[in-house]
Amino acid sequence: MRDFPQRYLVMALVVFIFLLSLSLALIVNAGWWLVLISGGLVTLGIADLCQTKRAILRNYPIIGHIRFLLEEIRPEIRQYFLEDDTDAKPFSRNQRSIVYQRAKQVLDKRPFGTQMDLYEAGYEWINHSMMPSKITSHDFRITVGAERAQPYSASVFNISAMSFGALSANAIQALNRGAQQGRFMHDTGEGSISRHHLPQNPNEAGGDLIWEIGSGYFGCRNDDGTFNAEKFVANATLPQVKMIEVKISQGAKPGHGGILPAAKVSAEIAEARGVAIGVDCISPPTHSAFTSPIGLLQFIERLRNLSGGKPTGFKLAIGHPWEFFGIAKAMLQTGIHPDFIVVDGGEGGTGAAPVEFADHVGTPLQEALVLVHNTLVGTGLRDKIRIGASGKVISAFDLARTLALGADWCNAARGFMFALGCIQSLSCHTDRCPTGVATQDPLRQRALVVPDKAARVANYHQNTLKALAELIAAAGLTHPSQLRPHHLVRRVSRNQVKLASTLLPFLDAGELLDDSQLNRMPAVFKTYWPLAQADSFHPLA
Repeated sequence: MRDFPQRYLVMALVVFIFLLSLSLALIVNAGWWLVLISGGLVTLGIADLCQTKRAILRNYPIIGHIRFLLEEIRPEIRQYFLEDDTDAKPFSRNQRSIVYQRAKQVLDKRPFGTQMDLYEAGYEWINHSMMPSKITSHDFRITVGAERAQPYSASVFNISAMSFGALSANAIQALNRGAQQGRFMHDTGEGSISRHHLPQNPNEAGGDLIWEIGSGYFGCRNDDGTFNAEKFVANATLPQVKMIEVKISQGAKPGHGGILPAAKVSAEIAEARGVAIGVDCISPPTHSAFTSPIGLLQFIERLRNLSGGKPTGFKLAIGHPWEFFGIAKAMLQTGIHPDFIVVDGGEGGTGAAPVEFADHVGTPLQEALVLVHNTLVGTGLRDKIRIGASGKVISAFDLARTLALGADWCNAARGFMFALGCIQSLSCHTDRCPTGVATQDPLRQRALVVPDKAARVANYHQNTLKALAELIAAAGLTHPSQLRPHHLVRRVSRNQVKLASTLLPFLDAGELLDDSQLNRMPAVFKTYWPLAQADSFHPLA
């Protein structure tokens, strides 16, 4: 609450002017016009503090209207006002606008055609059919862990990992209620399952959770930071927990680890993570429960058994190719495989990360996804393992493109933050989020009204899937799982376009099992597959 005076300075000044002008008017019987104006502003400020629709106005009464006034003047000013110079590409303006419109249930159509340059290299589209299909339901789902005791029917669009601590209590509650209303998954993030992920009322049902377990083993750790099976069982067997996800790395800062400073480790955060209050909360760069690809698979198998047969997998950002190839070889050698793999693109990440890591560490989603998909196809494992993908997936076209390149479902963090009201003020790491999304300040997060924002989260999900249904119907398909690389077209120059199926390499089923085919494969397999080891993450010398 360090900035409390600044945020309410205008409101306080208006109240002071109103009281002063009222006193003077009563004494000299003049200046009533100032009393009316200042009184009107005081009334406006009180209304701003009491309304539940706009978090900006609850946190910045009166002065917050300047933002909405600029929005009304013209779109270009609105976009300029909302953008930071480091994020000035159309991605943020157009995509965020789509989310706001769909979350608020307002018209998401556009007059006068596309605003994109169709002849710019990198422009992509989906080819449509002269015989569009008819789709009666947009509730697209896929089964994860079909052979397990507790398989899960997952939506193809879900909430990506964002921890309580990074996000406010109100934000977590709104996301989870929205997931419950829309019947889709909410990833807990590495910060584990907090009281805010669970129903606030015993008579309510909570949203489905995928419990993410990182290197800090929050929610299932001993005092020394190692894994605790008993605590794991207590959380993993909650009926709300549908899947278990071991986080190896994330797109925002792979290979880095992290620390939540002691000052931010509140009683609630300590309770969720199983750490001491007011002590630095550390996520090591590496896991202590395993040190090799085989060890990872054995750990996954152990978690799956302890959870009672819930689908269990892992999440990673792709780095050294031989490391992931080593995991694939370990699957072949042991017969153990995860039920799913979530691929996190290097462009992902919504919170604070070192600049060099955010910009220059981690493989982008396209290459990472194709590598994982190809490896599983080439080893004959693709039918047994589902693939999730995340990395700036916001619109229905983002979903379609990612699914066409090999994913079974997509996760989004940024899009659902926009649905909560995030305006990309880029202050996630300062605890001064203006909309109450990424802050632990109780007054700031009070601005985010849970029931209202939960409905917006559900609306964004539903309306995006409706748009996806329209896209695939136009292509003559009936389910997103039918999307393939040949449906996706990309302009590579002003005078040339290519199908993704010819632009990107794709392996045939079982091709990696035949060593004689290795020299005919893409360079990444030809170079690094022979170096991969099932019993070590290090390459063969």
